[in-house]
Amino acid sequence: MKVAVVGAGWAGCAAAVEATQRGHQVTLFESARIAGGRARRVETTVAGEPLQIDNGQHILIGAYAETLRLMNRLGVDTDTSLLRIPLRLQFPNGDGLHFPNCRVPAAVQALIGILSARGWAWQDKWSLLRLARRWQASGFECPANMSVAALCEGLSPRAMAGLIEPLCVSALNTPAERASAQVFLRIMQDALFSHAGASDLLLPRTDLSALLPDAALRWLTQRGPAPRLGVRVESLTLGSEGWRIGVRNSDVQCRAETFDAVILACPPTEAVRLVETVTMPATDAAQSNDTFKAETANWITLANSLKYEALATVYTQVISSTQDATTASLSQPMLALPSSPDEPAQFVFDRGQLGGPSGQLAFVVSASQGDTAQISAQVLAQGQRRLGLPLELLQTIIEKRATFACTPNLQRPGAQIAPGLLACGDYIAGPYPATLEGAVRSGLHAAQLLD
Repeated sequence: MKVAVVGAGWAGCAAAVEATQRGHQVTLFESARIAGGRARRVETTVAGEPLQIDNGQHILIGAYAETLRLMNRLGVDTDTSLLRIPLRLQFPNGDGLHFPNCRVPAAVQALIGILSARGWAWQDKWSLLRLARRWQASGFECPANMSVAALCEGLSPRAMAGLIEPLCVSALNTPAERASAQVFLRIMQDALFSHAGASDLLLPRTDLSALLPDAALRWLTQRGPAPRLGVRVESLTLGSEGWRIGVRNSDVQCRAETFDAVILACPPTEAVRLVETVTMPATDAAQSNDTFKAETANWITLANSLKYEALATVYTQVISSTQDATTASLSQPMLALPSSPDEPAQFVFDRGQLGGPSGQLAFVVSASQGDTAQISAQVLAQGQRRLGLPLELLQTIIEKRATFACTPNLQRPGAQIAPGLLACGDYIAGPYPATLEGAVRSGLHAAQLLD
């Protein structure tokens, strides 16, 4: 089949590679000049100097089996491009969890980590172990309308603040009081109670576009039509010969092309726009157009019902009077931070320990609220207070629709929109929240539905 994939984020790249692997002829369209979607490289300048950062500080975990498998297929050396460390949720004062560096079953590793948690009383550890045992006994299932906060009722405040809340907001980008307990349980099951190494943190040592999307583009170019960056899909027309796609390149309307199938790997709002504007030639019966609209109505309703959470990444530089910031780096590549409405960042990353410039720190504010100036000022003050480091602001990037709000009873649109028209992305119905693994799995699934 001749297949168009619209969008070169992680889902679109996965769909294009999988479809090509299955023998289809794939053309990948991307309106931006850099692939990666909401996990991509950003090239900017600060004080006249070039600065290369990401549009969000993302991490992976060892349980992301499909993402790691795709990287290996594309020839990405995961040993060098990712720093693998046991799960750490430690705060600047040293309190918190630190899983042991040993290859034992994930549940055993979690048990050791919980029992050795620094700054936790035995009551805190026991309450968490008792709760985890209940999860296992229930088969990691719970009512669909339950929130993470309700799921963890009875857990000690220290265990809640030291493990559950950081994991919930980092994985679901939704606060525990309004996050889906069922989706959270799936993450906990895969990360903490599956195979050895599943809970390991995989911290990117390169920019996010280089981590997977750039490799996907090279792989696709070697096997078929070159991916078309900087090309925006403007319209879809369904006719007797298939799907006719109208594109625009640098504000110049280009010749339309025809495909047997289309996979929409763009954001849900853009996918809805394209589905709503599907037209059929006048030679086709009006009844066909009505049938298509009836088939797609429910999908559009579900996609339009999604609510969104913002994510802010505040990039800072340690101010060093000696011009040597290496002595001012963090004790480890990633630290958890006590957070509150006035101190909104939940994590800080030392990019100097991850292949970036020395003394460059990235603060992550999941489910962020407020404008750029407010968040920047709050995080700068928080970083200087909690880390004891003099900091200057480099740049703040806010993705206002970084993820869908992963709330209880949420109905997400499916991959099948209409015959020959599919969708993929981390928002599509599936077991995972809006994560890189969720995006990759969705892309692979959409390509498999072509057969």
